Amino acid sequence: MDIYDLRQNYTAAELNREDLQADPFQQFELWFQHACNAEVLEPNAMVLATASPMGQPLVRTVLLKYFDRRGLVFFTNYESRKARQISENPAVSLLFLWLPLQRQVQITGHASKISAAESLAYFTTRPRGNQLGAWCSTQSSVISSRQVLLMEMEKLKQKFLHHEIPLPSFWGGYRVQPTSFEFWQGRPDRLHDRFLYTLDSQDGWEIQRLAP
Repeated sequence: MDIYDLRQNYTAAELNREDLQADPFQQFELWFQHACNAEVLEPNAMVLATASPMGQPLVRTVLLKYFDRRGLVFFTNYESRKARQISENPAVSLLFLWLPLQRQVQITGHASKISAAESLAYFTTRPRGNQLGAWCSTQSSVISSRQVLLMEMEKLKQKFLHHEIPLPSFWGGYRVQPTSFEFWQGRPDRLHDRFLYTLDSQDGWEIQRLAP
């Protein structure tokens, strides 16, 4: 298959130093709102990269559920591969790709579990089917067929038919506390605009332009 000519020339916008907020959380919120306003499909979808203690990376897409100055929060099964890798090596990376806006945001930081109370507060807002799904799936484990999942789902529906669904002890949230943000705006001829915010413990956030 010849894919040499699959390319786009990015001309939608530019990013200048004077356009940036001093605080990367404010800049992220601004760009996130732009993605929502543009009706980008799943604007909260983010690629999460983890690594084993031996350095073997693993990536997958998860959904950002909320963020503030404390960090960015996603939810998962605490027995999944991603959770095991985070427990061994909490250094992670996140990537938001908003192609219609020709933008990316890359974030590095450290992930840690949030409290059970905070996880419960989110769990109660999930659709009932999603709550049951959290109980149903032993995430990342090998299963013989999809039918196994469907049978387990049906059992759980009957078990909790007349009851509220409790928070599973093996399910909850992680908060990624950023140490860097990179904002990337596509530009013509691959001369993209890239700005890196790096956390300095004494002076706050340092901003540098990077070569594309």
